[in-house]
Formats: sequence, C-alpha cells, structure tokens
Amino acid sequence: MLLLVLGTAAGGGIPQWNCACSGCSGARADPRRRRRHASLAVRTDDGRWYVVNATPDIGDQIESRPELHPGPGTRETPLAGIVLTDAELDHTLGLARLREADGLQIISTAPVREALQDRLHLGDVLAPYTSMTWRELPRRGAEPLEPGTPGLRITGIPVSGKRPRYAADAPDDAWVVALRLYDPGTGATALYAPALAAWPDSFDRAAAEADCVIVDGTFWDDEEPRRTGISERTATGMGHLPIEGPDGTAERLARLSARCLYTHLNNTNPLVDPAAPQHKTLARLGLEVANDGTVIEL
Repeated sequence: MLLLVLGTAAGGGIPQWNCACSGCSGARADPRRRRRHASLAVRTDDGRWYVVNATPDIGDQIESRPELHPGPGTRETPLAGIVLTDAELDHTLGLARLREADGLQIISTAPVREALQDRLHLGDVLAPYTSMTWRELPRRGAEPLEPGTPGLRITGIPVSGKRPRYAADAPDDAWVVALRLYDPGTGATALYAPALAAWPDSFDRAAAEADCVIVDGTFWDDEEPRRTGISERTATGMGHLPIEGPDGTAERLARLSARCLYTHLNNTNPLVDPAAPQHKTLARLGLEVANDGTVIEL
C-alpha cells in the first residue's frame, strides 16, 4: 500500500488568505511552512490512484506529485476517482476543479452524496462539463477500492454527525467518516481521519488493528479557538477532538502500536511552527506531524 500525503492543513490552508496570525505570517515569510488543504492519494494494485477529499488545492496537489501527472496519452490520467470522508466545502470544492475529466467517479456515504447533489446542486453545475458516477462508501464490511479487483479494500467508519453549515437542517446521520484501507495482499491497514469529533468504539478497534493512523490534529488544546479569537466555541464544540488534554487524542494514540501522524492542522495550531516545543512533546509519545509530501509505504 502506497499513500501520498497531498496536504495537511485545515480549512483555509496555511497561510489563509485573510489571516495575519503568527502561523499564517510565518508561512508567508517562509514558504517551507506552507500547507495545502488536507488530502491523501492512495495507489491501487494496477497503478491507478484515488484521492481522498477533493480540496480547493487539488490542481496544485496533483501537479506536486509526478505519480499523478497525466500521460502518456494527451488526456490519459492515473486518477481513478475521489473518496470523500465528509461533505465540508474544504473537502469537496475541488470536484469542480476536475470538470475537465471525461468522467468523475466519486465514493461517499449517502448523506454526503445527497448534500452535494441536493444542497449544492453539484450534479446540475457539472453536468454540462463532465459526467459524475457515485459509489456508496460501505460502513459495514469492506469493498474493493477498484471494483472487480482483489486489491485494496475500503470501509467508512462513522465518527461524527457534524453536518456542513449549508446542510445544517438536514437529518442527523453519519456525516463524517474515517477511511479504513486494507491490503489483503500484505495484511497492512491504514486509517485516515482528518476530522474526528468523537472516538467511538468502532474507531478504537480500527485504530488498534491499524499499521498507520493519520488523524485530526486541527487544534492543540480544547480552548485554542476561543483563546486565539477565531471562535466562541471550543475545539470539541467545533467538531474536532484536541490533541492535548484529558479528552485529547495524543494519549490514546500513544498507546497504539501503529505509526501515528497528525494532519488537518489549523493555522492557530502551534504545530505549524517547526520550532514549536509541542513537537518535542509529541516525539516523546512516539507521535508525528505529517507534512505535505510525506510518503507512507505499508
């Protein structure tokens, strides 16, 4: 199993266009600290790729990885489809950027598909440009990522009922999932959860069995959004478990045997500064922060 980390930032990216916080200012001063929106690419056995979440940066993310470049045919692309973990704008706006495709294959849960089709009318908008084919992301059992092949298998593990703002009045359901990827050839398992509002038993079991866990690191502590003035809500109130604290994820991840990395960092998170002491805190627990361009082979 080969995974390419295409981006590691929360909504707005780092730097965010209208933000002058220390994280964004630092990224403007030092381009090496820039982070694109959180996304992941997964290679299938036949060498094709699926991108997890279509972010506003998807064009640049594809260009940043030679493995995702088109060719040898003029319009021949190795991109086989998109897998969505939720319906948030930061994870779906990139679908419009892919309108030049002959066709788009999108894998998601039913609530996510219905939100994009019925609330954003994405199908109506893109129909004059390309065709969209939807596949259901299984929430029980596992199905081949590439239909009809014995290779990688996927499962969506519900972790939150947090709906995007444009669908705030929609019925409550498993709006946000963690993606479990299993390679039957090697027995390797990866778990990708860029948004994590809770730690349900099903997620706990999947994390305990995984070889690699890439998880929500939006906020360092629960009070960060209020302390930095970006929100009147706490991290958990915004739908993200913090890293540090009694309800944080660091202590839980430290107990796992898997390689554990954080992604989806907000611009207020001290971890966006490579010199921040919080990196040493994580290192003592055996945890890492994923960077744009990180390659993981299992």
